[in-house]
Amino acid sequence: MAFGLARQELNDWKKRAASGKIAFITHFWYDPRFPDMKTVTKVGCSDLIALEEWGKKYGLKKEWIHHRHGYPHFDLMGHRQTAILWAENKMDQVERLIKKTEKRNR
Repeated sequence: MAFGLARQELNDWKKRAASGKIAFITHFWYDPRFPDMKTVTKVGCSDLIALEEWGKKYGLKKEWIHHRHGYPHFDLMGHRQTAILWAENKMDQVERLIKKTEKRNR
């Protein structure tokens, strides 16, 4: 279950991914199969070759690509998520969620 995501953020991700660019979106997430995971980053791109090549840089297998809802993507969680976000200079994805959590806890 996804939450903490504005409709415009999702639409922007879809537009970028559909245009053949590598697109990142991070949101809060809960799945009982992964009780320790609190967030997931979806890295999508409509150009499957580009997405596969991007994933190879980080040891991601093409078999791990989710082909759902017309937006092929990798799901990143845990240490791999953090390492890739750092490497891609996308830590703002996680920092945005931290700020939302801090506001709620005040």
